[in-house]
Amino acid sequence: MRFTGTDSYIASDDLSIAVNAAVTLERPLLVKGEPGTGKTELARQVAQSLGRPFIEWHIKSTTKAQQGLYEYDAVSRLRDSQLGDDRVHDIGNYIVRGKLWEAFTSDPAPVLLIDEIDKADIEFPNDLLLELDKMEFHVYETKEVIRAEQRPIVIITSNNEKELPDAFLRRCFFHYISFPDLETMEQIVEVHFPDIKKRLLKEALTLFFEVRDVRGLKKRPSTSELLDWIKLLVADDIPAEVLRESDPTKAIPPLHGALLKNEQDVHLFERLAFMARREAR
Repeated sequence: MRFTGTDSYIASDDLSIAVNAAVTLERPLLVKGEPGTGKTELARQVAQSLGRPFIEWHIKSTTKAQQGLYEYDAVSRLRDSQLGDDRVHDIGNYIVRGKLWEAFTSDPAPVLLIDEIDKADIEFPNDLLLELDKMEFHVYETKEVIRAEQRPIVIITSNNEKELPDAFLRRCFFHYISFPDLETMEQIVEVHFPDIKKRLLKEALTLFFEVRDVRGLKKRPSTSELLDWIKLLVADDIPAEVLRESDPTKAIPPLHGALLKNEQDVHLFERLAFMARREAR
């Protein structure tokens, strides 16, 4: 089977080609793009499309590579030994499996998402090089070798918060998700809101892309924020005419809190409206 998108996820031809190329090469797919462009959701949809289990490993600033393999719970073993529990004689009872262990032993082979890898320490990607390359690792406490009999599909996302090491990049197939154009965005919205009025959709998308084009925005609204905004417009039954308002003194869009996510950008639109009012005098 080949990934071509799903009924609820519009994948560009380039993105579909990237997913299928990574699967063919048996290399991790490294996906970058603006926040909110569907990087995380891609992995879920690939799993759904190919009929694979889905395993998610969400990376935080404190996450260590070893946690993805396994952790030895020495504290629990010490406590059980003090209580005279017979479980202490089998060290395997205190090995906590990580997400890579789950992925390596899953049948059928899953889609493994390593989400926001750039949040972790700079050494984190290098610490996983061997395991992702050979699809195996050693459990020192039990002398086991955990090996993937079926290679999982690995999708790794990054928001470019840190540069990733060259040695890690060489082992990945890379794809940057470009921001959707107007036609693609229209298809995405219609997937989520199949009954939306055409006039409202047209005016909402026009205003959305105008907001993104405003110079000086600290954070341009993303696809996910557009969907939230349209959900509010539909719920409040905002007429298309309100969005087509051409009065520059009313520069802030209705329900703008779904689009503008910091005070600097709100103040920017307020200044634009103030300047327009002065020019209109």
